[in-house]
Amino acid sequence: MRSSLLALLAVLVAALLVAPAAAEPAGTGPQVHRGTIDGAEYLVTVPEDWNGTLVLFSHGYYPEAYPPPPGHVMLSTAEQTAELLLDDGYALAASNFRGVVGWTVEPALRDQIRLLDWFEDNIGHPRRTIASGMSMGGGISVLLAERNPHRFDGVLAQCGEYDMPGSWNIALDVTFAVRTLLTDGTAELVRPENPRASVDALHAGVARARTSEAGLAKLALIAALGNVPGWMSAHDPAPAQLWQRVQAQADWIDLAYVQGIGPGARPDVERHAGGNPSWNTGVDYRRQLAISGQLDTVRQAYAAAGGDLAADLAALNRAPRIAADPRALGYMYRLAVPRGSTPAPVLTLHNPADGGAVADQVRWYAEHTDDRQVRHLWSDRGNHCAFSAAEEVTALRVLERRIETGRWPDTRPDTLNAAAGAFAPEHHIVKDIVTWVDKAMPPAFTRYTPSTFQRPSR
Repeated sequence: MRSSLLALLAVLVAALLVAPAAAEPAGTGPQVHRGTIDGAEYLVTVPEDWNGTLVLFSHGYYPEAYPPPPGHVMLSTAEQTAELLLDDGYALAASNFRGVVGWTVEPALRDQIRLLDWFEDNIGHPRRTIASGMSMGGGISVLLAERNPHRFDGVLAQCGEYDMPGSWNIALDVTFAVRTLLTDGTAELVRPENPRASVDALHAGVARARTSEAGLAKLALIAALGNVPGWMSAHDPAPAQLWQRVQAQADWIDLAYVQGIGPGARPDVERHAGGNPSWNTGVDYRRQLAISGQLDTVRQAYAAAGGDLAADLAALNRAPRIAADPRALGYMYRLAVPRGSTPAPVLTLHNPADGGAVADQVRWYAEHTDDRQVRHLWSDRGNHCAFSAAEEVTALRVLERRIETGRWPDTRPDTLNAAAGAFAPEHHIVKDIVTWVDKAMPPAFTRYTPSTFQRPSR
């Protein structure tokens, strides 16, 4: 659907690493600055009537096969959000992180702070700085505030992955189950010598399973091991029929876990971590199913297909396991697991049926943080990061109110939907990241309680 912070360079050295920024002439609207800092491309936009608030945005995971277009730097999750914020006087900044594609968490934690330093040296010291981000960038925004407690006043974490090594463990569980139940067992899940061949083998296994009820039942079990939901579309209602839900789960399995952060992504994360950071040693897959929010779907699917659930669970528990490299796992713990210290207020925004960064991640984060400092909002859609600009800006305003008053404002869904509904129609566009189609959608704030995260790092 994905080492500690490097010390900041001295001001003189950093200046030598910064390529000159290109800015639009004064008096022509927002000042736009582009450049590079130590090889990391950045974009800064400052309105003429800057209100003193800077939003520093962290982008999500770009697979190596799908880099962003040249010169493209995201400033917000929804495309229209940046325009809205600039019109309201906010300054916006973002780095593409050195390397741009793949698991660039360590570069992000360095490059975003270097960009913040550049902003303060060249634009001015913000009255308020908010870390925002989506997907992997949602987790990065939390880590930035934890590691730099005096630099950020608040965090807006959207569709975030907070327990990143836990995410890679979920990916391992899903691909391990695909390999065991749907293929000949030869695909390499970690340290792959031929990543493309392993991805192809897993993809073919999923494709075959989708053609029969017996295969679909196995896919329901595989999805349940990661609590992957049976809802894929950002625009359509949740499927009501059993096999439609399972087909949606199969989409998530294939796109997010086999072709997304499956064997093809392993060489990159293993290169960063210095080995394989994921494991399933000691995992009881019967227990994993028992705590899954998808248990009922699995039972229904096996009953409808006449499958043998006990036999498939036994096959998973018999299969040879994969151990993590201690050095690589230590790297993940040092770099990518939040402490939960929340030195600044944190607001999360998530879709309940997000199969890329499952909603359970929010529960895990909530269990490790002070609930007076953290609040969680939900937008009732399938897909990943399926938010409109109206919803994103409404969430930001909730966070700002908390920063200003020290108390969370009214975050009941009716209140939030009324606030988001006041935006113009063009600010209700929601992108489906699978079909890449935009569609106007009404605000969808809702109440939701996620399931337990199945493979937490702690």
